[in-house]
Amino acid sequence: MVREGLFSDGESPALLGSQCGACGSFHFPRHDTCPYCSVEDPAPVDLSRTGTLWAWTAVTAPPPGYLGEIPFGIGVVELPEGIRVITRLTESDPARLQSGRAMELRIVALHTDDDGNDVTTYAFAPVAP
Repeated sequence: MVREGLFSDGESPALLGSQCGACGSFHFPRHDTCPYCSVEDPAPVDLSRTGTLWAWTAVTAPPPGYLGEIPFGIGVVELPEGIRVITRLTESDPARLQSGRAMELRIVALHTDDDGNDVTTYAFAPVAP
């Protein structure tokens, strides 16, 4: 896993967010305080597994230290909770995506570490029409 606490990877994977009891705002990733109103201890929540594609592009040159495959898609997916998540996309060809496209959360392999373990991350995949 890229980083503990970002997502669950069971049968129904989910991004791990929070919801503030005072202002009702959702946020990702989980926080100890609400980033909108500063109230402490927002409730942990599993965010929706589906969303809508808002913006996207392809990364065609590896960032420093990156060990995964190139190219890969990256974009912004808006969740029903009203938050936009910057995320990896399973589709790397920008021409195959369009604004408003339904997307669904996936847990995907990123690379294999030096000990032979798969490192996984979250990504959103286009939902078949």
